[in-house]
Amino acid sequence: MNKTTQRAMWIGAVAVMLAAGSASAASWQDQLSSAASQLSQQQNSSTNSSTSTQQNGGMSIASLAGLLNGGDKAVSANSMTNAAGVMEYCVQHNVVDNNVKSVKEQVLNKLGLSSPTAQTQKTDYQQGLMGLLNTGNGQQLNLQSLSNSPMGEKLKTKACDVVLKQGKKYIGM
Repeated sequence: MNKTTQRAMWIGAVAVMLAAGSASAASWQDQLSSAASQLSQQQNSSTNSSTSTQQNGGMSIASLAGLLNGGDKAVSANSMTNAAGVMEYCVQHNVVDNNVKSVKEQVLNKLGLSSPTAQTQKTDYQQGLMGLLNTGNGQQLNLQSLSNSPMGEKLKTKACDVVLKQGKKYIGM
């Protein structure tokens, strides 16, 4: 092999190595670009999830779990008129089977809200009818927006039970 042929082979080998390095760099660039795209999609998904959470009563799964573990105060109504509306919601949606309807009627009588006209004039009662529980800690829990997941069902049941206890206490049961 003469020097010219050797030199041509070396140049060819270097050219192949450069091409392979360039392809490798392009491959790395593609991988980085793909990773950046996935991260961006995850952030957008997280933002959309956060927006969805705000539309679903303003509570995340973590805060819902916190309510389940937070004791009765975390899901108690901040007013008896709201509690009465939530009790009616619980009756209409078969969330609890206790004597909720009887307790609700007694609470409404004690509040002077036994007539439909009086009930329509109370915003917090109307909110309760829609499943909006105005909690004692200043949050609003939308029972209607909770999914039918096991955690959502547990929270609905807990909220209805707690509001029923509030009503019983209010009427002296």
